[in-house]
Amino acid sequence: QLSCLLKMVTLHGIPKDLDSYPKDLLLFLSPSDYAATGNCSQFFSNIGKANGDVLPREDPRRQQLLLEALECLEVPGTQINEEHAEILGWLLCDLGGEYIRTSGGSLLKDLSRCGSFLPEQEEAIRDILSSGNTTFGPPAAWSAFTLSELSGLIPVLDHSILQEIPK
Repeated sequence: QLSCLLKMVTLHGIPKDLDSYPKDLLLFLSPSDYAATGNCSQFFSNIGKANGDVLPREDPRRQQLLLEALECLEVPGTQINEEHAEILGWLLCDLGGEYIRTSGGSLLKDLSRCGSFLPEQEEAIRDILSSGNTTFGPPAAWSAFTLSELSGLIPVLDHSILQEIPK
């Protein structure tokens, strides 16, 4: 339905008020098409606020959006800073394990909002959490507050991390 609606909306070109349309509509628009109404950073900021579940995880458009977003934001290497993370929104949930590891603990709060993870993402998250080199500290120092902050990541924790957390 959204794809069809987009075709109707853009029948006579990209409308200047495209930002006022539902963000989910933008999932079916190419960033180069959007360039006529704004910059790519604004486009991906809007995409990051859309409902990512509209596109299934295995849909190639999701990976393409992520690749184009990283290019647009000129992300150096595999490190995502807080500003980029804010723009990417739900697209962070599709980052590979290498990006998660390199970015360290700075992405953990954002990642905790993701519904599920691929095995390589889970492994990267566990590596970061068990290292203790995050604002949360090592698992042995975690409190109930820490666990509520990381609530979306609890299913990723393995036995070795869980046994370190104080009762």
